[in-house]
Amino acid sequence: MSSKKLVLALVSLVLIAVLTGAVYGFAGIKDIGQVITKVLKEESRNSISGRIGSDGPILVVKIDDTPAAHPQAGLEDADVVYIEQVEGGLTRLAAVFSSEIPDVVGPVRSARISDIELLEQFGRVAFAYSGAQSKLLPVIAEANLENLGAQRQGRDIYANDPARFAPTAMMLQAKKLMGKVAEQGRSIAISKNIGWRFGDAPDTGTTISSVQVFWPTSSYEVTWSQSEKRWLLSQQGLPDLAASGLQLGPTTFVIQFVAITPSEYYDKVGQVTPFSATVGSGKGFILRDGLAIAALWNRPTAEVGTSWTLPTGEEILFASGQIWVALTDKQPVFTPASTSNIADALTKGSK
Repeated sequence: MSSKKLVLALVSLVLIAVLTGAVYGFAGIKDIGQVITKVLKEESRNSISGRIGSDGPILVVKIDDTPAAHPQAGLEDADVVYIEQVEGGLTRLAAVFSSEIPDVVGPVRSARISDIELLEQFGRVAFAYSGAQSKLLPVIAEANLENLGAQRQGRDIYANDPARFAPTAMMLQAKKLMGKVAEQGRSIAISKNIGWRFGDAPDTGTTISSVQVFWPTSSYEVTWSQSEKRWLLSQQGLPDLAASGLQLGPTTFVIQFVAITPSEYYDKVGQVTPFSATVGSGKGFILRDGLAIAALWNRPTAEVGTSWTLPTGEEILFASGQIWVALTDKQPVFTPASTSNIADALTKGSK
């Protein structure tokens, strides 16, 4: 049953119960309104992640992903987290918040050229970052992003954590920033469907216990937890813990193969900034419910979202909950949970 049909059914049952006075002791119109409001609130789901919660203004924060940056703060509240390759083969995160804005997010780091194309599918988002190369700053200023970098905000918004060391000490006061944005009447995109939808898994895929995802000098291990119904993340053999103590892990983990090429930008020590192309089409895997599903992605223009299908053309529905998307050009290594292997997913998906 769809979420909307479930809501209507629940509301109908509540109305019948209230009007007959048969259950729960409800007796009046006021009770009806309160119950309906409660049911609707509980069943409302965010369009980006499918999480229980409303659609709200979108905040995107660039977050350091090096060992010195751990534990990171606020990531467990993100609707979507993108893993991007940066200089030296390291990774950096772009965390997308909408259903919930945490108090603190970080450590915040600088923007990259890949962010502009990647984020355009969400509309004009609030974009929080620590800075950027001087050559890139005017490009960001002209992009369809609400430029809320640290160079434009005060220390009440971007504050260094005394328990951390630069350059991984800057923390964003996210709720305070979004409150300021609302007070100023800035036009920020509200979350909406951006290409994927939510529902049951397709009747295909390979059952796996874990997968390793790679970049030149970084990697993630993604392990299915049957008890928690989500993929638990680890880096360098250690659980990837948030500052809250929770092990990070989404219900849907996406491996998106993209072209990663040198850009015209360089970091302060002269290393070339890579560009990850997220417009176009390609292959990948959707990981959900303990399955690895061979998939195809398509995003014809920067303004539209990214859709995912089986090789047969059938849409792949995501599991409701947090989503992580690994943008990589390297093949992952799967650990099957049975005698099946990952080639089975490709075979089944192509039938």
